[in-house]
Amino acid sequence: MVKAGERRAPHLRAPQRYLQGMALRSSLFAFLPALLALVLAASAPAPAGASSTPAPSRSTLLKSRQLWATIDVCSPTDQPDTVGIRGSMPGAGQAGETMYMSFRLQYLEPVGKHWVDLTANSTSDFVAVGSAKAARQAGQSFTLVPVPGKPAFDLRGVVSFQWRKGAKIEDSISRPTTAGHRSLAGADPAGFSAATCSIG
Repeated sequence: MVKAGERRAPHLRAPQRYLQGMALRSSLFAFLPALLALVLAASAPAPAGASSTPAPSRSTLLKSRQLWATIDVCSPTDQPDTVGIRGSMPGAGQAGETMYMSFRLQYLEPVGKHWVDLTANSTSDFVAVGSAKAARQAGQSFTLVPVPGKPAFDLRGVVSFQWRKGAKIEDSISRPTTAGHRSLAGADPAGFSAATCSIG
């Protein structure tokens, strides 16, 4: 129940999975305890793109310049109220390893000025993005519907990366979105890269 003067909690609606194209899949509805009054639709990761740059050694893996996260879609005219998050991770160069990513959307809490996960359901499952023989990219979009008359919120993404060999996690790290990166696919407009996105 929403009390007078409070913002409505967002709820999750049917997400849209995109594989450099869009197809609809079903999801549960849930009310979510966040200040941002938005309807959130998360779409599953786009296919991973492999980079031709040689994979770093294990000792430099977590410091690689190929390890990053960025916002490559921020409510363009053809995708209004949509935030696209893209990640890049270097290959470990280890035989039999597979790389995984998970995507999370956060908003800047207006009182405490700290980043908070938008909802418990705005974090994707870890998805395999390819062999660890080469660097890979993958992305996920979130479509939000702001409540009319409410102020805009600043959003960012966090991408979690894992290098696995079978069921064993060899390495794991997370990165918040930053600007200045090149997406192999999905950026709208082409070449767009930002640390945050304001929706409202």
